[in-house]
Amino acid sequence: MCLMDAVDYPDQELACSNHDRRNTALRQQIEKAIAQTQQRGWISGRRGGRSWSLSYTKRFTSLLGAGFLVLLLSPVLLVIAVAIKLTSPGPVFFIQQRTGFRGRRFGMIKFRTMMVNAEALKDSVRHLNKHGPESVDFKIDRDPRITSIGGILRRTSLDELPNLFNVIWGQMRLVGPRPTSFHVRTYKEHHLGRLGVYPGITGLWQVSGRSNVDFDDRVVLDIQYISQQSLWLDLKILLKTPFAVLSAHGAS
Repeated sequence: MCLMDAVDYPDQELACSNHDRRNTALRQQIEKAIAQTQQRGWISGRRGGRSWSLSYTKRFTSLLGAGFLVLLLSPVLLVIAVAIKLTSPGPVFFIQQRTGFRGRRFGMIKFRTMMVNAEALKDSVRHLNKHGPESVDFKIDRDPRITSIGGILRRTSLDELPNLFNVIWGQMRLVGPRPTSFHVRTYKEHHLGRLGVYPGITGLWQVSGRSNVDFDDRVVLDIQYISQQSLWLDLKILLKTPFAVLSAHGAS
């Protein structure tokens, strides 16, 4: 039951999260994988120092950046919210449990792009998964559960804008590995190293192919990002992100 989505089974999700916090073997496995990602102090360059991704400077700049973007884009956020309410029944936002820093689960907020019973219908469309029906990644081209306005939001990545609130709350950063919807218990051992930094709204894999990249390849890019992390790399990724979004390459 620990692999069930929290949207359908919130009690089981809470139980699984509590179980994992008590799972000493799993915690040690995560710590070992993180230690192998060669994180170094972002100022000193020495191993064991505070890395850029875990620095207070990145937390503060992400907070300021997210706050500024929320204020700047508030008219866009309002228009999208109204459009969602006018075109389909249900809430404006969709909160999905995601796996973030060191395997912690948190509720990631997005604009709702699917019909309200989309999670209940997931098994019925699993055979359409572009990564294969058994893959932990779940992406479908022309997903029948997507609403009319939802398709536009997904192609333009505007559905991700509410992630800015997760950045403000400290659960995410502007740049980092994308948090997964599947649980840390689903990860293979070589996947665990990506949990050594906070997840981000955008990252190296988004500007390298977005959803056309499968999870194993994403992990390679995530570990590459972690090993090379710096302020300058984050700035480069942030500058490339609008072009990746506008090209809609790999969006679904």
